[in-house]
Amino acid sequence: MKMHRQLWILAGVSVLVVVAAMILPPISQPADYYQFADQRNFLGIPNFNDVISNLAFLLSGGAGLVFLWRVYRTPAQTTFHDLRECLPYGVLFFSVTVAALGSMYYHWMPDVDHLVWDRLPIIIGIAALLSATLVDRISPAVGLWALPLLVVSAVFSVLHWYWTELQGTGNLNFYIVMQFYSILLIVWISLHFPSRYTRGNDVYQVIVLYAIAKLAEMLDGQVFVWTSSWVSGHTLKHLIAAYAAYRIVQILRKRTLVGCQ
Repeated sequence: MKMHRQLWILAGVSVLVVVAAMILPPISQPADYYQFADQRNFLGIPNFNDVISNLAFLLSGGAGLVFLWRVYRTPAQTTFHDLRECLPYGVLFFSVTVAALGSMYYHWMPDVDHLVWDRLPIIIGIAALLSATLVDRISPAVGLWALPLLVVSAVFSVLHWYWTELQGTGNLNFYIVMQFYSILLIVWISLHFPSRYTRGNDVYQVIVLYAIAKLAEMLDGQVFVWTSSWVSGHTLKHLIAAYAAYRIVQILRKRTLVGCQ
């Protein structure tokens, strides 16, 4: 009964957040958003460090996909109680892998049209992590039912922003909700509902790493100055966020169903 009450409250708050995104004044993209601190070229590659650092996402996402493939082919695996629980993680690691290509494409020539391909896989990955959290801490049925809904919502948030940019108004409201409110939901659900698996609290490490990555992104130019032009905050953001994704792989490798240690 308590769980049902909390879930209804959560659903109500989520509806209010979406309504707020609809009625509040639109948040537009800053005019200098595409001006990154490190614009050095190397080997004919523009913005070399911001482009090449995305290889870290390729490694993290690839490691996750390989791990899931091995789990799927191992009858005695203990990572998932039901192999259908792999689905959100499959979407997550595939998104991380594609994010490497999308972000490379964007940083090669930063503009609004290329940014779409950077944002789509990132937001889909966050939606998939929320689905995985629901699977783990609420129920597999709820999490798997929510997965396509969350992915569609994630895609809509990016396409809505892009459409408003083309109209000259620029509205990031839905994208911000989909990214940051999803992360808040992951934290809230993790605090209020126990994991069915060991290593459940390790999810907070992933969230902290992502928060540090976002901070590095915000301090792009300052980090570039502090490191005497050795590395920019945005390049660090790529590396730290990719490590956050790899931490999920490490957690899955080590975890087992509670009571089955």
